[in-house]
This record gives sequence, structure tokens and C-alpha cells, in this order.
Amino acid sequence: MNFRYLLTLILSTFLLSCGVSSEQTKETLSPAYIKESSKIKLLIIDGMNNHNWQDTTARIIAILQPSGLFDITVSTTPPREATAKTWAQWRPNFSSYDVILNNFNGGHSPNGKRWPDTVEKAFERYVIKGGGVVNFHAANNAFLNWDAYNEMIGLGWRNPSFGRGVTVDKAGKLNYIPKGEGLGAGHKENHNFVMTVVDKSHPITDGFPEKWMHAMEQLSHGQRGPAMNMTVLHYAWSKDSKRNEPIDWIVNYGDGRVYTTMLGHLMQEEGLNFRSVGFRVLLIRALEWTATQKVTYPVPDIFPTEHAILLVQ
Repeated sequence: MNFRYLLTLILSTFLLSCGVSSEQTKETLSPAYIKESSKIKLLIIDGMNNHNWQDTTARIIAILQPSGLFDITVSTTPPREATAKTWAQWRPNFSSYDVILNNFNGGHSPNGKRWPDTVEKAFERYVIKGGGVVNFHAANNAFLNWDAYNEMIGLGWRNPSFGRGVTVDKAGKLNYIPKGEGLGAGHKENHNFVMTVVDKSHPITDGFPEKWMHAMEQLSHGQRGPAMNMTVLHYAWSKDSKRNEPIDWIVNYGDGRVYTTMLGHLMQEEGLNFRSVGFRVLLIRALEWTATQKVTYPVPDIFPTEHAILLVQ
């Protein structure tokens, strides 16, 4: 069954149960209604990544557009080899947007590509003053030496000497691994794995089953960072590290909200993970909450279980 049709059917049933007429329901769900409503202004930043960022951005947009929630703009950085003059002309106006999705990774080494200083400072001000950011997958690899960014993401693809690590026990308690000890960042092949909800009361995960199966994803372990002010939403058991690894989390930075997800790995393979119903619903709800601190997008009745994935056709 078409996923968008399924969500429309669920919403239609809900509206009718509330006494809304079928004609009112049609009006509410019509493209004209969506166009007239106040959409969330979303800026996607891409242009560089160790993954296929062009395809990743296209797949993200394909997931988000059917929701009708977002007015999407893409800002692509100049290429790595561009001149300083060209980079100086790249000036995204962050304050014009409700939320920013970061699909940029200039490298996790000391010589990784940075944004111009004025752009980085504007980004910091945007978040401090209450802006929302979603760091998508490899975006947490970026900007090794940008202190504010490391605080925003909480954990990144870093060496053990960089900072603390985090694991999660069965009760949902965060366990901190001291700087310099334990595993560094890594992962092995893509595989299906079970996502376990840590914070069941958070608006993003409210209505999710406690456990659900995600499809064909790399399960990263050993992320490192300041690990401050973190609210972990999901963890997954890693067969490689033999422990529960945080998969997505929120960091409060100033008055802003920064959501980081390890999901969304895409190189050249088919990308079954992007067809995972759980992943798609989670991404939409995370973006909505990060932008507005509210979630209206429904969790469908038909959802992956602990023992079975569910893919959009």
C-alpha cells in the first residue's frame, strides 16, 4: 500500500471520528490547504561528504515532501577546491529558516574543510538564539576543530583521545566512557538491527513501539565528544562493540535544539534504509519537533516490529 495514502487514510479516519464531515476532510487534506498553511521553512546544506550527498539530499526531499509540512530550500556549498573568493560568496541566511538539516561533511581530520568563519559564527548565533538543527548521519564527522559544533553534536566520529564515549544500559541510563579509554569510532557492514526507544515520553518518539526493526544500515560505535546535555532517543545493540550504542539524540545549545542521527548511511547501494517506514517517520517527526518543539505528524498503525522490517514500496 502506498505510504502517503496510508497516512492520509489514518488522518481521514481520525477527522471523521472527531465529527468532521467528509467534505471538510477533503478540504483539509487537499493540496490547496497544504499550500495555504504555514509550512516549516527548512534549509538543507550539502555540497561535500564522504557519502553520495547528491543522492542523499534527493532521497531526503522525497521522504519529506509528501508530508506537506515543509518548504524546502537546498544550499550547496562550493566544491572543496573552490577559491576563497567563491567561498566568500556562499552566505546562507540561517535566520530565515525554522530548521536546518546538515548533510555536509568536509572530513573528520584536522585538515577537513571548514565553512567560512562568518558562516560558522552566524550558524552559532542561529542555534544559540533558538534555531533548530538536524545533523544527518556523516554530518557528525565534520568540523573536528570547531569547538561550538562539537558541543552541539555531543558525539562525533572522533578518536578516543578527543573526548568521552557513551553507551546505554537496559534501563536507558547513559554510561560515560572516560576520554582516552575504550573503542574509537567505527562500523562494519550494513545489516538490519533493532532500534530501542530510550525516551518514550519525548514528542518525537511518543507513539513509537519500544522496539522496532530498521533496515540495512551501518551501526556505528565508539562516537566521542563533550557528550553534554544529551537526551538519547534510541539505542541499538552492536554485535561489533558488544554494547548498546546511542543512535539518535538531542543536545540543547543555548536556546536551540540540535538533533543528531547516525541513521542515513548511503554510498552506492540500493538504500533500503531510506525505504524503512520507521526511519522515514522518525526523520519527519524529528525535523518538525526541532523546528517547532511540537509534533503533529502521526505514527502510523502499520509500523515495523521488533522482528520485522517494513519498507515503503
